[in-house]
This record gives sequence, C-alpha cells and structure tokens, in this order.
Amino acid sequence: MSDAQHAGPDAATYWEERYAGAGPVWSGRVNAVLADVAATLPAGTALDLGCGEGGDAVWLAEHGWTVTGVDISSTAIARGEAAARDRGLGGDRLRFVTADLSTFDTDARFSLISACFLHSPTMLDRVAVLRRAAGFVDSGGHLLLVSHAAPPPWATQLHEHRAELLPPDEDLARLALDPALWETLICEVRQRAAVGPDGTTATLDDGVILLRRR
Repeated sequence: MSDAQHAGPDAATYWEERYAGAGPVWSGRVNAVLADVAATLPAGTALDLGCGEGGDAVWLAEHGWTVTGVDISSTAIARGEAAARDRGLGGDRLRFVTADLSTFDTDARFSLISACFLHSPTMLDRVAVLRRAAGFVDSGGHLLLVSHAAPPPWATQLHEHRAELLPPDEDLARLALDPALWETLICEVRQRAAVGPDGTTATLDDGVILLRRR
C-alpha cells in the first residue's frame, strides 16, 4: 500500500520519517482494483511491492493467497506484521520483508505480483524496479500495476514529478516488456472518488495495467 519506493541513499530515512507518526499512514483497506483483479484469479503465490502497512497483503492472505510483502520502511513492515498477527495469519500464509526494491531479489516465482501506487516524491527508477519484478512472475502468472495517471490535488510532493505520472498506455510502453512473453489483459484509466488528508474531495484517475506472462 505504500505510494512509493526509492532507490537511493535517502530512501530508508525518507520512508521511516513518513511512517514515524503514532498512527497508521494508510486506511488498512485493500486497494479496490487489486481486490477486483485477484477475485478473478485462482489463489496462488503473491508478491506485494511497496506493501506499506500491509493492507493489500493481509487481504490477499485472507483470501487464500500465500503472500510476501516488501517495503523499505521497517516501521511499515512492523505494522504489517502486527496486522497479520491480529488476523491470525501465520508466516506460512503471509511474511513481510524489509528491503529496497531496487536491490530486492528472490529465487521464488509468483503467480501474482502487484505494485499499487509505486510513486515517489524523491528519485525513483520505477521502470527498472518493475522490469526487475517482472522477472519474478511465474509462467501463466500476472503482473498488476495501479498508478496515479495524474497527481491527486493534495499530493503536492508529486506534482513536480508529473512527467512520471503517465496514462497507462504510455506507462506500459515505457516498460518495454517483450510482447512475445507478455499478454496485455487490461490497460485503462479508472476513475474513483477520494478524500484527501485535509478533507478535500476529488475524482482521481488511476492507471490500471494487468499483464499475463505467456
């Protein structure tokens, strides 16, 4: 559920400060697109990139998936682990890893990899992170990307990175994944109503990409 990961020397510090408050940063509710997509797939193994406090990972685990959640913030990971314990989810069903996504590696292969709102107000080689993660998708598995197609009006730290917030067709083109290996199932903009931290309401454009490894 984290809205970003950053490959660079200030990444861990930035995100630890973001999560350092007394309360949770996120609602704990599953991303609606992830829930819709996962409900159409047979439960298997899942990797949640930038999992934040674990809302998506916990939901997947409760719906039959065996899940690994990865985030750069140890505080966010600790909150995810606490949420898993509160729901009675053991390590055989859900585990969390503190790691920088730019260097994260695994021998495991997953039937679903999700990256929801993997944006950063600091430097982020998002394309490199996602191309690397695509290599962890098992044959017949899926890669789900949910992104801001435009910055939320209250997310002022993202406005300077507007050029990185692309429509899904342009986002997909930048990934440059081999079409002989990947089938595009969804590439579209979905709108949703949202409320900002200050109570501001807005209709947001989310880019949704779902790919299947052939």
